[in-house]
Amino acid sequence: PAPTTAATATATPVPNTPVQQLPEQLAYPASALNRLGDPVTASLSSRPVRRALALYQPVDPETGTQARIRVLGDDGLVRELDVVTPARTRDASGNEAAALKSGSLSADGRLAAFAQTDEVIVADLTTAQVRRYPLNGYLEHVLWAGDRLFVGDNDTTYELDRRTGATRAVPLSPWEMVVPDPADRTDTLLALGGLRNGLTLSRWTLSADRTDRSDQPVDFRALPAGNRVNEFYGRAWQRGDEIVQAGWISTGGMDGLEGVAVLDAATGVVTRLLDLGRDRWKGCCPVLGWDGDAVLLRNDPDGLLRWQPATGEVTGVARDLKGEVSLAAG
Repeated sequence: PAPTTAATATATPVPNTPVQQLPEQLAYPASALNRLGDPVTASLSSRPVRRALALYQPVDPETGTQARIRVLGDDGLVRELDVVTPARTRDASGNEAAALKSGSLSADGRLAAFAQTDEVIVADLTTAQVRRYPLNGYLEHVLWAGDRLFVGDNDTTYELDRRTGATRAVPLSPWEMVVPDPADRTDTLLALGGLRNGLTLSRWTLSADRTDRSDQPVDFRALPAGNRVNEFYGRAWQRGDEIVQAGWISTGGMDGLEGVAVLDAATGVVTRLLDLGRDRWKGCCPVLGWDGDAVLLRNDPDGLLRWQPATGEVTGVARDLKGEVSLAAG
């Protein structure tokens, strides 16, 4: 587990402060996720999990070589995913990326999904069984909405029926679709995208007799002047009436900063910003989901943070995670 260190903050966390910053030093409180970087002690086939807390695929930062995906169970043991070896995803131009995506692990920690070229792989982590679903295309995106599974190529999002293998197209960008709250059973889906003055929250609803889509601009009126998001990146995640996503932000008139924003899902109003600063890898800190009232995000480039938007508290969760991570977080 990561050692605990005292935190000496540049600013004491203050509830309801709309623009928040990292402490000067991070504390690493005890957490089940502290063990994510531990060595493998078993194979999934020999010891399936009751529930997975996280998936981790180590990637060598120098060579790009990928190790097998690891499964952290709720018993604290790290297993090797030995029942399937997903290939790297690729697009029509030949660009490749790691098979493990932030949305691969279901919120209940029982299933893992992997987008592949011309198929989708779903592994049941509680039984070590694998099922493959044919679907034409260079599939790159995957995310769960409760037990509903969505996948996408560069242009199109599909909902995959795991019982029948049938799919239906969803008119939202696979790059911009928000991971729905796993507790939300409605058929309304959201997307968040655009650039600078054209950032938009889109809403798509399927009813029995028609489909409706509406768009509204992202609104920064709840923030002090000079504070805004210029562009979002990574995956957005909804919990209740809030959405969180990483982006490139401006604070106090300074442009080009890394940050994370919380938005009202109904109005598109940005209510909180976490200012992560300028001297970082570009795209350092994608959000990995909600954990109760806290947000879990990557940290420049091999750590994991927990942020409490209501209080401004930021703590460390894990470090030395060089590779891709997916959490059982909604």
